[in-house]
Parts: sequence; structure tokens; C-alpha cells
Amino acid sequence: MMIYLYIRYAVINDARWKEEFDIHLAARQAGGATEVVCVTRDVDNPQEIIVVLGWRDLATVRAFANSVSLQMALQKMEVVGKVEVRVLEEV
Repeated sequence: MMIYLYIRYAVINDARWKEEFDIHLAARQAGGATEVVCVTRDVDNPQEIIVVLGWRDLATVRAFANSVSLQMALQKMEVVGKVEVRVLEEV
């Protein structure tokens, strides 16, 4: 069964966010992420980004969600305000 990491946040600069998101790919893969990636933005608030990443293992997704690597990446992405992080599973 696939496990998903859902992350919702707002960014200041789209170009800066995208650059750092792409740079962080290797860290996500090292943390156990699969190739499943869905990146969306709110139609009414385009600075709000929602990312859904696939994982195969609950323990590794939880470890990644709480990792220093993710926190540092969010800082470099210039995320502002509250970050919503959820671990989801298929039903």
C-alpha cells in the first residue's frame, strides 16, 4: 500500500521555491520517497503550494516528515506562515 506525505504551505517567491524544491529531490529520495510527486497550487491563492509525495513505508515517511533536512529545505524555499504536514494512506 502506498503512503503519502501531504505538505501545504505558502511561499514568497515561486522561482526560489521551485529551485529549492528541485534541489531537495536527492534528499527526498534518500529519505525513501518514491517517484510519485503531485505539486499543486491554490487557484484563488497561487502562493499556496500543496505537495503530495509517495512513500512505501510508514516509518520512513514519518522520519522524513520530522527531519532536519525537510525543515532546512522549507527555510530555503522561503516558506511563510504555518506549514501543514500530514501522513496519508490509501483507502
